[in-house]
Amino acid sequence: MGGAVTSIKAEDRALQALEEGESIFTFHKNKYDCFKGNVIGIIAGVTIIIIIWYVVAEIVAATKGVYFPRPWETFQVFAEAINGTPIQGKSIADHTVASLYRWGTAYILAVAVGISLGCLLGVSQRAHQLSIVSIYILQMVPGLAWVPMAMLIFGLGETATIFMIFMTAFPPIVINTSGGIRAVPQVHKRVAQMSGAGQFRTFVRVLLPASSLSIINGLRIGLANGWRVLIAAEMVVGVALGLGYVIIQSRYDLDYVSAFVSILVICLIGLIVEKTLFTVLEDKIMDRLGLDRG
Repeated sequence: MGGAVTSIKAEDRALQALEEGESIFTFHKNKYDCFKGNVIGIIAGVTIIIIIWYVVAEIVAATKGVYFPRPWETFQVFAEAINGTPIQGKSIADHTVASLYRWGTAYILAVAVGISLGCLLGVSQRAHQLSIVSIYILQMVPGLAWVPMAMLIFGLGETATIFMIFMTAFPPIVINTSGGIRAVPQVHKRVAQMSGAGQFRTFVRVLLPASSLSIINGLRIGLANGWRVLIAAEMVVGVALGLGYVIIQSRYDLDYVSAFVSILVICLIGLIVEKTLFTVLEDKIMDRLGLDRG
């Protein structure tokens, strides 16, 4: 009898080990499939854009007789710029760093204010009723519509650009943060309170984790809004350095290839931030919550 019991236990342990091994294999396989899918998606997307770009360039050249930079011409000038050839009097690195500084400063402020205000509106019904309509109104204002106010308050230069980025980046962060917190089912809060958790502990351990995906979406939208208005602001608010400055100045100089190089850098930065920050962060949160991208 004892030998039979020992044999059964050994079989159970072997079965458990097999299941754990399959689970680990499945986990790594899913990660590999996700990575492969991302790579294929990026390659396919870039290929489609290049094909469309080439076709448009050929059509414009054939029908209008206007020079339209081809993809390979842009890539060649981009490679030269990476190697140190100046664009509009400065290196592409100088222009990129200047734009990233303006965007980073404004975005950090928008994240700090947006998440703080969003949390307040998420937990306070009174604050939500008094403030949410104002936030929605601010979100409806186009980025360039802030130009007159920015110039009246701050004049020309860096601060006006940072102000415009902030005003377009923080509303979606507030809305998604407050919406995510308010969407947490009441039963989750009651369970936490019944287990002895106070309001602060419930907020930190229940509300924030449950609303984290919504907060990430708000951060993603705010980043995209801020990045777009940064380039537009650099084109109109009077800065002499930056990717937006390169675009507008290249138009005046009829140096369209340099403008396309600046656009290429803008796209690359956006893609890198999306894939190395938001996608990774979102995957970690979904793994922790036991969710699947499908």
